[in-house]
Amino acid sequence: MEKKIYVGNISFKATEDDIRDLFSQVGEVESVKIITDAHTGQPKGFGFIEMSSKEDATKAISALNGKIFMERTLSVAEARPQQSRDRRSFTDRKSGGFGNKGRRWR
Repeated sequence: MEKKIYVGNISFKATEDDIRDLFSQVGEVESVKIITDAHTGQPKGFGFIEMSSKEDATKAISALNGKIFMERTLSVAEARPQQSRDRRSFTDRKSGGFGNKGRRWR
């Protein structure tokens, strides 16, 4: 098991300090990151916690998965490795985009 934990269904009112305090009750927390929307800066309702040891991560998952925190039921699990995403821009479209298969607009 990894030391990194996924936490879902986080209250939009919760701060990283709130999450750190909650997980610190179970073990030593190395880092907390609540994911935010790139455009608005608003929290997306999930984040990642890195615990100091695999044992602390296991304890945190067991103790906090399904726990109600700030009126939301947390979903706590081992974090999976991030998958690379194909980021395409409008200039990457060789066909001109929008399904016109390279034909120019008439």
